[in-house]
This record gives sequence, C-alpha cells and structure tokens, in this order.
Amino acid sequence: MPRKPKYRCFVIMPFSTTSETHTEDYWSKHFETFLKVIVDPIPNIKAYRSEALRGDILKQIIRELITAEVVIADITDYNPNVFWELGVRQSFKHCTITIAEEGTVLPFDISSKSTLFYSPKDHIKNSKFTTKLKNAIKDCLKNPDKPDSYILETISGRGSLYEIIRGEENLRRLDALNSEINYNIEIFNSVYDIFDEGGGIPTQRFRTSAIKLFITNRYVNLSKAEFELLEEYYDDMRLLNGQLRVIELDETRTKKFLQSRKETDQRSLKIISESIKRIIKNISKGIS
Repeated sequence: MPRKPKYRCFVIMPFSTTSETHTEDYWSKHFETFLKVIVDPIPNIKAYRSEALRGDILKQIIRELITAEVVIADITDYNPNVFWELGVRQSFKHCTITIAEEGTVLPFDISSKSTLFYSPKDHIKNSKFTTKLKNAIKDCLKNPDKPDSYILETISGRGSLYEIIRGEENLRRLDALNSEINYNIEIFNSVYDIFDEGGGIPTQRFRTSAIKLFITNRYVNLSKAEFELLEEYYDDMRLLNGQLRVIELDETRTKKFLQSRKETDQRSLKIISESIKRIIKNISKGIS
C-alpha cells in the first residue's frame, strides 16, 4: 500500500477561462500535466488544488491556504481570486512560491518577491523552471520559518507593526499604573497628615487594579527582582487598605502600626514610581 505523503503543496490558480488561450481546460491540464508532474515526484509531498464544486469552497480554500506546508501561486493573467488567496496565505504563513508565464508583468505589490517564470513552449527553459521550482519546494520543507511574506514580516517580530501596536497598548496600561501610583502617593500623604494633625479616620483607600494587572499579566519584560519589588508594593497597598478598614475597631493600635511603616512605605512608593517612569521612557523610545 503506497505511503501517504507527509506534506501538502496547495496550488493557487484559476478555475475558469482567463484569456483566449488560457481556458478552463488549459488550467486543468496546466495543473495535471505540468505542475503536478513537477511536484509529486519530490519525496513526501503531493500537489493538489480545490475542486470548484466541492461543498463550502471558500472555507475549504481558507483552511488549505493556512494549513498547507507549501503553496504555489500562479499569477498569470492577474486573476483576482488568485491574488485574494495569495494575500490570505501570506497573512498567516511563509513558504509561498509565486510563478507566472513568461511575459507576465509583475504588479508593484509583489514585484520585489522572487517569482519563477515558465515558458508555454520552450522545453529547455521549462527544464530550468522545473529545477528551480523543485529546489524552492525543498527549501520550504527544510526551512519552514524562512521569511518570504512581507505581510508577516510587517505585523510580527521585532520592530514590526504588531510590536508597535503592542508597545502602544502597554504604554496605555503603564500610564494607568503611573496614575494609580501618583494617586496612592497623594492618599498616603493625606492619611499621615490626618494622623499628624490628630484628626479623624481616613476614608479614602489605595488603588490596586493597575498594579494587579501588571503583575498578573506581566505584559512588560522585567527581571525577577523587578517583578518581586512590584509584587511587594501590591502586597503593601493591600495591607495598608486592610489596616485602614479596621482602624475604627482599634484606632490607637492601628495608627501606631501604620506610623511604624511610614518611612518604609514612603521609600517603596518613591522607588516604584521611578521604576515605572523608567519603563515608560524605555518603551516610548522603542516605538517612536
């Protein structure tokens, strides 16, 4: 029993007539007697294309475009479906090979992408094309993460659009954290002003939502020591809130406890505030 090929080579190409010479019958033969004959002899891979009348064709094509190990896109005659499928493929995965009949003028969008040209008549030229296509397929199987999609390079990886958007989102979160820390510093000073003036019982509480999000999601890369410092700050704010909630039960003892922590907590707030400002500054540099 023949062994099932391990890899799939999905061919993007027209189904119907695209010119006087490129009829529906031409494209069927182009796949069966030309491209398939080149691909299938390569070990562990098989060429195929979607059947025009099979079920929900669009969903099927999208699945195949995303999951196939290799995709060959024939852009001859500028068929809109082919270009749409090529865009879908290159939005999700590398290992895409573009081919075209000799004489095809490449559109600007893909003119910088390496395209292999075949000849409708010249056997010698097609022998060279065959060798190049086989080598390109083998390279895809050997180096599946080798970049060949400008879309993926733009939206993923260092310095990419994705990283810039992520950096801006993190800046908004850090700005909220910075505001929360500044608010807590004000509340801290207010609480101890009340104590020093011998006034009543503080009613405001320290905020912890932004710092909780930070230490839970860890959306910025920091050292273990830096995260431990932020976790201590979070625990300190919760502890202070807890003491402020029970101050009515034992006002003298609670105030005495809070006064014993004043200098330590004050230093902690200052260190945390400077640390977050430094992180914001570093991220701002990276996305500017």
